[in-house]
Amino acid sequence: MTKETYRIDGAAVSVYFDAPDWGGKPTAAFGDFSCKTAQTGAQVLNQAIEQVRKKGISRIIGPMNGDTWHNYRFVSETDGSASFLLEPTNKPHEPEVFLAAGFEQISGYFSARVALREAVQNTPHPTTDFGVETWNGQDPEHMFSQVFDLSVQAFAKNAFYKPISEQDFLAMYMPIVPLIKKELIFFARRPSGRLVGFLFGIPNYNEGPKAQSVIVKTYASLFKGAGQHLLHAIHEAGLAQGYETAIHALIHEDNMSAARSRAAGADIFRRYRLLGLRLHG
Repeated sequence: MTKETYRIDGAAVSVYFDAPDWGGKPTAAFGDFSCKTAQTGAQVLNQAIEQVRKKGISRIIGPMNGDTWHNYRFVSETDGSASFLLEPTNKPHEPEVFLAAGFEQISGYFSARVALREAVQNTPHPTTDFGVETWNGQDPEHMFSQVFDLSVQAFAKNAFYKPISEQDFLAMYMPIVPLIKKELIFFARRPSGRLVGFLFGIPNYNEGPKAQSVIVKTYASLFKGAGQHLLHAIHEAGLAQGYETAIHALIHEDNMSAARSRAAGADIFRRYRLLGLRLHG
């Protein structure tokens, strides 16, 4: 990814000039943002905006470290609970710096939690259209290659989607292999063996070595109903392994995943926003 980083007195922002397009317009992304004070944050942000303007780019989205495969979104509402593993975090004043510069919310997300004993009561109707299986724990590179192939198909129509190479995808995920548990990774397959869905879960290690929560990090499906069955599978597996709570992490407000989270009885405890700025055109 092409980026330039600007710094002023304890404030910094990286500008990614090849960001996912927004509304079909040339778009830059502002990521890696931090500032000790709102004043220095505003100064470095204005400097970055001016550089984008000079390049004739008409849209800016942020915070986003280049694309949605990497860290993005500000926390906008919280119940004050501790952050979970792989969750974006920011200082309370940092989103206000973007808003003061003219950015507006262009997409909303949430995380919710549910007691597993309650969640397992939401049982999907049986089906013979596909079966759900856990990962066998072998050949993690091949496993993540399968996840990559299905992700590309499932996410291609999402807003702010940008393709990524399999090599770059594996470079992001292979380092966390020592943290994952095969019992929390599920695949949905048609009777022919064709992969039509996956769910990637991971213990919330931010709670310590004896985590009480399992994070539903990512799941996607290409077949109606597969997502519901995958979610039920991790709820059952998590309860059987002694976890108390499931965290439905970083869900887009308008996705089907949001409806499934509500149906499982999950309560929202954090909201996030992605912001955008229209410069001209």
